[in-house]
Amino acid sequence: MPQIKEIKQHKLLLDTHIWLWAAQGNPILSPSFRKSLERIRALEHLLISPISIWEISKLVERHRIVLDMDVTDWVKQWVELPGILTAEFSFQVAMLSNRLPGIIHADPADRILIATAYEENAVLVTADEKILKYGEDHFISVYDPT
Repeated sequence: MPQIKEIKQHKLLLDTHIWLWAAQGNPILSPSFRKSLERIRALEHLLISPISIWEISKLVERHRIVLDMDVTDWVKQWVELPGILTAEFSFQVAMLSNRLPGIIHADPADRILIATAYEENAVLVTADEKILKYGEDHFISVYDPT
């Protein structure tokens, strides 16, 4: 499960920053990725992790990002879109996040995202260099949409 070069019928788990960039129409995301997102959403293969919801609410609380509406309404609007699924924060994800093979940094949110991608058999979409490097070890598949 290496770094994916092209998205086809994959199930995708969006890293928090990718979700924000996609929601804001950030041009850092490649046109091919933006087109793929719609196709993946139509297949109901687009996942958001509960840890990303938590991270976004913390970013708003700490005034690191500003949304155009209340954070609860913003999250609800996005997770209720057709084709977007909320991944489960299961016992398996919780345990695996503390037992990941190989070398990965200690950020608990990133570890939960990695464990979720593994448990969901999903490609983790991220621009985080540490996670992309971790994906080279073939424990999870990763995709850089930039």
